[in-house]
Amino acid sequence: MKGKVFLVGAGPGAVDLLTLRAARLLSEAEVVFHDALVNAEILALAARAKLIPVGKRCGRFSTAQTFINKQLIDAARKHPVIVRLKGGDPMLFGRAQEEIDALTAAGIEVEVVPGITAALAASASLKVSLTRRGVARNVAFVTPRIGKMEAASDWLASAVAADTVVIYMGAGEAGAIALALIERGRSASTPVAVIENASLPTEHWRFGALRNLPALAENLGAGPAVIVLGQVLRERAQAEATVRELLRQAG
Repeated sequence: MKGKVFLVGAGPGAVDLLTLRAARLLSEAEVVFHDALVNAEILALAARAKLIPVGKRCGRFSTAQTFINKQLIDAARKHPVIVRLKGGDPMLFGRAQEEIDALTAAGIEVEVVPGITAALAASASLKVSLTRRGVARNVAFVTPRIGKMEAASDWLASAVAADTVVIYMGAGEAGAIALALIERGRSASTPVAVIENASLPTEHWRFGALRNLPALAENLGAGPAVIVLGQVLRERAQAEATVRELLRQAG
């Protein structure tokens, strides 16, 4: 028997931001391989499935990608519906192509179910459009993270050229990121925001300038966080600064 593997986007965290297709597949799946930061409420939708954590966390034990690929293939030879549940959207910084290629080579059918990526959830939480007429006509989604034995990536070129930048998996390297961007020509006064747990009740954000990014990224929790950079944030950052000053004067 050969089953079918669905690479499903879990979205940014809130269970009601799943697509209808994603929710249906979770309820039908016999096995769900899930990322580390998937919300427990979302996993609860897979009531009849065996849940197998295969998450990758920076600085912690991570499941090897080759092992994940083999587990998916083995499971698809035993069960009809397999879900590979990935945070955000499977096709963005999720190593989906490696899994698709491995499954296809093994003769396993694959379908991708999109999810809301963290950048769009952060934009919605902040109520700041990533594009804006006269201010930002392009957006770059980048990450400074590279895997072991992989060639260096010039993510900086895109981050310097784009009007708005969303940096994934970068909060832990905030100091190096800020320094690198400024050295490559990005103004130290560029507005920036760090958003953690976008879409969840525990979400929170901090605004500032690029020069202050290391302080903004300090003492974050264990939730997923993204960094947003660009002039689209200026009005919102100024409003936040005004509120903080009024609270300081009142207190």
